Amino acid sequence: MAGSVSGVFCNKCGHKNPVSSNFCSSCGAPLEHAAGEDTTITLIPADTGLDTPEEEVTVSIDDLPEGTGILLVRRGPNVGSRFVLEGEVTRAGRHPDSDIFLDDITVSRRHAEFVRQGSGYVLRDTGSLNGTYVNRERIEETPLGNGDEVQIGKFKLVFVTAAGEG
Repeated sequence: MAGSVSGVFCNKCGHKNPVSSNFCSSCGAPLEHAAGEDTTITLIPADTGLDTPEEEVTVSIDDLPEGTGILLVRRGPNVGSRFVLEGEVTRAGRHPDSDIFLDDITVSRRHAEFVRQGSGYVLRDTGSLNGTYVNRERIEETPLGNGDEVQIGKFKLVFVTAAGEG
């Protein structure tokens, strides 16, 4: 079929999967196959866990000390959770002793570290199998900015910082 897309897109997360797939390799959702039909895929924003998809997840950072970072879970089993980056190094992974415990097989036991550097943060992948992504780009180490999307396994988190006024 000339001009056709070779793959099946997930209606839940938009991930492109091989035609023979029955389940999405990214989120595990069942894939719908339309035999012989051309289809239009509408990507729906990630589930925020809120009643209406139009609502935004908000966080009050007024009570946080200047330079403190927060991660908001936007996708994954604990949508809506918030993690405050309080220490000099905050470790994320599947190991139960992790500062940020992300309990899913797509997350390495010791996946990544959020390191405070001056008034900002740097995200460092610690040799994870599936990689660490910032704004959909795989990274080894990168500084984080307000609103950056961090992906660790199937978890998507938004980084927010209580930056100084100025």
